[in-house]
Amino acid sequence: MKSVVEYFQEVYGFTIQHTNLPCLQVGNQKKANYLPMEACKIVEGQRYTKRLNEKQITALLKVTCQRPRDRENDILQTVQHNAYDQDPYAKEFGIKISEKLASVDARVLPAPWLKYHETGKEKDCLPQVGQWNMMNKKMINGMTVSRWACINFSRSVQESVARGFCNELAQMCQVSGMEFNPEPVIPFYTAKPEQVEKALKHVYHSCMNKLKGKELELLLAILPDNNGSLYGDIKRICETDLGLISQCCLTKHVFKISKQYLANVSLKINVKMGGRNTVLLDAISCRIPLVILCRMIIKALFADRFGGDCRDLLVSFRKATGQKPLRIIFYRV
Repeated sequence: MKSVVEYFQEVYGFTIQHTNLPCLQVGNQKKANYLPMEACKIVEGQRYTKRLNEKQITALLKVTCQRPRDRENDILQTVQHNAYDQDPYAKEFGIKISEKLASVDARVLPAPWLKYHETGKEKDCLPQVGQWNMMNKKMINGMTVSRWACINFSRSVQESVARGFCNELAQMCQVSGMEFNPEPVIPFYTAKPEQVEKALKHVYHSCMNKLKGKELELLLAILPDNNGSLYGDIKRICETDLGLISQCCLTKHVFKISKQYLANVSLKINVKMGGRNTVLLDAISCRIPLVILCRMIIKALFADRFGGDCRDLLVSFRKATGQKPLRIIFYRV
């Protein structure tokens, strides 16, 4: 029996230099074919579906995130460089491309007032330049997290550091208007990223055995900064296999705890648990149309072509606002 090195040398005249490297499996599972890495080349321009690492994300943002004026200049330079007016194919098909950007009439809508809980120091807020924060405010509908657990996939994060971070997060959730139990169901669990599925199911079943019939409400996961496909694997397993709400946090945020970051995470957790962080003030005072979201009703509207369900919605709107709607907006599902 010939070795891979001997086979490639005899058949292809190819000398394998790095005999210690593993082979790449190509083809399908039933009829596997193994090739040395040195003999393979990756075709350029293929779509990459996995999560980018930190350096790749930074490089991508530098290219794609431009100021409007810079983006405009790049577009104009590209049009001039391509010289579409001299392109024979464009002339053949009668295509004419202007060297000027299209002008579109637009308007700037005023920022809406936001309503927060009455127990907060600031009960409403007017965003400035599209920005606002949760300082002195409380969520309009804060949820309760009584049963939660934490799993740590980062080798550099010690249990004491993870516990301190979770305590800070729990306090921020409480300050923001949630009820958050500071103690997890089971002790903090540390696992290797390559054993993500086994670790998640172990934590889940350990919690379920201790809770005796009650559901685990939230799983906090600490991830390495460069985690590859780990984030996607956690979300897939939690949402499709375990039916569990999860919140992932990177190692850099665990070591460098920021109040702003904790506030943002608390807002995400509250929404995932079914709460509402804020509402439009005009919606409460009935100065804007009432929107009723119901997937089954929307489907029935299309099926019945403005049948009884639509009439019921219009009656509900009239009772809630004291007036008929000025317009009806349909959302595709």
